Amino acid sequence: MSMTIRYATSLLVATFFLFSCGKQTTVNLGSLSATELRVEYRVNPLGIDIVDPRLSWIVESNLRSDKQTGYQILAASSPDLLAKNTGDLWDTGKRNSSATNQIVYQGKPLTSRAQIYWKVRVWDAQNNASSWSEPAFWSMGLLKYSDWEAHWIGLNVDHFVGDKYKNLHLPPSPYLRTEFNTRSAIKRATLYASAKGLLELRLNGKPVGDDYFMPGWTDYNRRIYYATYDVTQQLKNNSANVLGAILADGWYAGYVGYALFVQDMQQAREFWGIRPALLAQLEIEYENGETQIISSISDRHRRSYPENKNVWKASLGPIIEADILMGQHYDARKELKGWDQAGYNDEEWEGVVWRSPAKGKLQAFPNVSVKALEELKPVSRTEPKPGVYVFDLGKNIAGVARLKVKGPAGTKVVLRFAEMLHQDGNIMTENLRKSRSTDTYILKGSGEEIWQPQFTYHGFQYVEVSGYPGVPGMDAVIGIRMNSDTPLVGDIRIEGDIEWGGQRGLTSQLFENIKTTQFANFFDVPTDCPQRDERMGWTGDAQVYARTASYVADVSAFFTKWVVDLRDAQSWYGAYPNFAPIPFTRVFHFAPAWMDAGIIVPYTTYQAYGDKRLLENHWDSMTRYMRFQIEAAGDDLLRPGGGHNFGDWLAVGHQTDKDYIASAYFAYGAKLMAAMAHDLNKHKEEIFYTKLFKDIKTAFVNKYIDDQGRINEHSQTAYGMALAMGLYPAELEANGAEQLATLVKENNNKLSTGFLGVRHLLPMLSKYGYHDLTYALLTQTEYPSWGYEVVNGATSIWERWNSFTVKDGFMDPQMNSFSHYAYGSVGEWMFSDMAGIESTTPGYGTIRIRPRIKAAPFKGVAASHKSIRGLIKSHWRKVNNDILLSVTVPANVTAEVIVPATSLSSVLEGEVQASKTEGIIKSVYHNGYASFKVGGGNYEFKSRGALTKP
Repeated sequence: MSMTIRYATSLLVATFFLFSCGKQTTVNLGSLSATELRVEYRVNPLGIDIVDPRLSWIVESNLRSDKQTGYQILAASSPDLLAKNTGDLWDTGKRNSSATNQIVYQGKPLTSRAQIYWKVRVWDAQNNASSWSEPAFWSMGLLKYSDWEAHWIGLNVDHFVGDKYKNLHLPPSPYLRTEFNTRSAIKRATLYASAKGLLELRLNGKPVGDDYFMPGWTDYNRRIYYATYDVTQQLKNNSANVLGAILADGWYAGYVGYALFVQDMQQAREFWGIRPALLAQLEIEYENGETQIISSISDRHRRSYPENKNVWKASLGPIIEADILMGQHYDARKELKGWDQAGYNDEEWEGVVWRSPAKGKLQAFPNVSVKALEELKPVSRTEPKPGVYVFDLGKNIAGVARLKVKGPAGTKVVLRFAEMLHQDGNIMTENLRKSRSTDTYILKGSGEEIWQPQFTYHGFQYVEVSGYPGVPGMDAVIGIRMNSDTPLVGDIRIEGDIEWGGQRGLTSQLFENIKTTQFANFFDVPTDCPQRDERMGWTGDAQVYARTASYVADVSAFFTKWVVDLRDAQSWYGAYPNFAPIPFTRVFHFAPAWMDAGIIVPYTTYQAYGDKRLLENHWDSMTRYMRFQIEAAGDDLLRPGGGHNFGDWLAVGHQTDKDYIASAYFAYGAKLMAAMAHDLNKHKEEIFYTKLFKDIKTAFVNKYIDDQGRINEHSQTAYGMALAMGLYPAELEANGAEQLATLVKENNNKLSTGFLGVRHLLPMLSKYGYHDLTYALLTQTEYPSWGYEVVNGATSIWERWNSFTVKDGFMDPQMNSFSHYAYGSVGEWMFSDMAGIESTTPGYGTIRIRPRIKAAPFKGVAASHKSIRGLIKSHWRKVNNDILLSVTVPANVTAEVIVPATSLSSVLEGEVQASKTEGIIKSVYHNGYASFKVGGGNYEFKSRGALTKP
């Protein structure tokens, strides 16, 4: 039901009720409505362990300039109480506030297993209350260790003692089960479960939840997560039930990163533990008030819990091998048919063994889980060699392939994965290094068989199938895209895009590649790549890309979790590492610009979501890091390069001095610390870091920038970085921007930056008015450029500008990924400047819509971003000599809309002069642009004659 219809219907009902009661009082119904209620950034989360969680909602209105002037939250212990408007846990009463997020629960103390039902109503600009929102929900997990009756259990599997570099060790997956009887009618059943390694839960023959790779990746010595599931509907009343689990090594005990590739390391796998283990506790509440607990427990401990009668048993099964990097091997002939259902004969199964408790703290899973989010049908199938078939899925994803096959028992079908093809049509796997990335399925021979692995994933566009009985049909392989379920919140569409021969225009394909690569690498942590023997949470990649990430997807919970990983990985002396979680410190422990993610990512997340708690929780850690930086800098405050010192990684032009980069990032860290201290009301710290930044800047200018604004590190990266980080004297900024523009022109409008420099290039050119150059760089198709990748068939962002060139073919196979998001940081500029959507205060309380239109080689750009405050839209078009700009500003938000114009009076909104239109708060004209301050609502601007050449 639309807002208008809902409003009219409510008004009609209310008017009829008053008339029928003979009352003359007029009721003013609120124009706002509260929607999309969330707790700690998630919808109806189960089993959280934050006792004072933050609540949020979005307000919507069909009126312009509408604002929330107050809210009331009701939180109740039952849905019945909430329906009666009784907040026995929390009733805020009316609070005069415009806040819609980061609202801290302040009701009655929350205990383990608590169920909380809540709703909100809001007051509009006319002080009229809305109707109550739809009810929402959250539950508490097990807040004390004493709440756990469960023990860690597993199956004994022989430990590998061979040469760790010559032979892979890929142990089989244990299967665990327990059968139990329920009693009377079940009111509620909740399952809490964790694993050292990876876990798939089964209950009465069906999977529990739709998550993969649970309980996520952490530094298991610091913390290990558990998940919570409502399984009420999966249990059978007064009947036998079976709870089962399948385990795999995962990140905990399997191959992680490039340890196998670097053969002078002490370990190649098993960085946190040797064998996977299960922790599970099923709590059943009956309608009659009784409770029953089914927990994971070994025979040696069961006698300590006489009420816990369930017996756990374990066995090996059809999963012969399962490793994230190496792949999965499944022998369907060994399937344990019915093992997860009642009545199965498990007499030959072994008793489970007790495993020692996890070293890390047991905590509730705070992230969004990995899910299977898209199915891709092949676009082609070839046969480069007899009996070897290659399926092309059309784009480079992370995930697995689902196999459909029919044939004799014992037939072995092998699937290998690749991002690219050689000229002869065979898959290119050299860039995988030590990642085997091979799945094997052995048929049981009973009709059509369908198989999808659950404990591995690959980065791929192409699937090679060998050993297939007969010729596989086009539906024999289906690609399953998997990633952390960070909802898509940003989109860009181009009208009149540059044509190049593909199905999409050049810029549209580039944006599609950015999205594809982000999702392929947001896999519980922000990995560098999804295909080779790495897949680490590289910090340098993440910090340059974090702002783009938040434009494209809702990464609020995702980055909140990863900031904890950064803190856990911080060294004793203060440096953040080059990746987090960190399984080994043997090589590449820290580097300038990489370790700065420990400040930049929290700051960027705060800017996107207004999350001060994230900053407060991380403040001491950031302070330790800055202390390390200060000590490393010495008396002159110019921090020399240190650690591994990657520099402007994979730059193709001038290699910017690494000490320059280290000092710039040191200054930038101080600048961000001062800004965060200000917003956190840390006055002494703000003064300290403000002075530190000024002092570093002075030393930096003295060493690197002359009195004409020329940097002795004469590179695109050096100028873009100094301008973006506020290191130029104000009077020389324009000169610095001119030097940057000149470098771009001298390079024939092509890039010469690496990972670090590319993020700042287009934003700084736009900031200082070089809009023609930004679009020339964006649409360039000669090497090196984003467009060069596109016209050469890229469906994702490459690690190197020269990952593939027509002249030289594939670049260094030892360091060549075709799914690396760092160069996709141009997406930030595409939203902020090409489409013009910017947040001007943390959490989008105020925004700016300022698209760069006149220099654009397109007819129009339509962009949307669903912020934490609501949906923002910017759609500009060129029509003859006029500019049309359609804008949507969320209710409760104020925006500055800036459009090219010949005068203030030349801009219409609808059919009326814009400066005189309802919702326009303030109008200003300056230097060829009309600026309008507007409240929430939809606006249609027309700037007449704005494209007329003087």
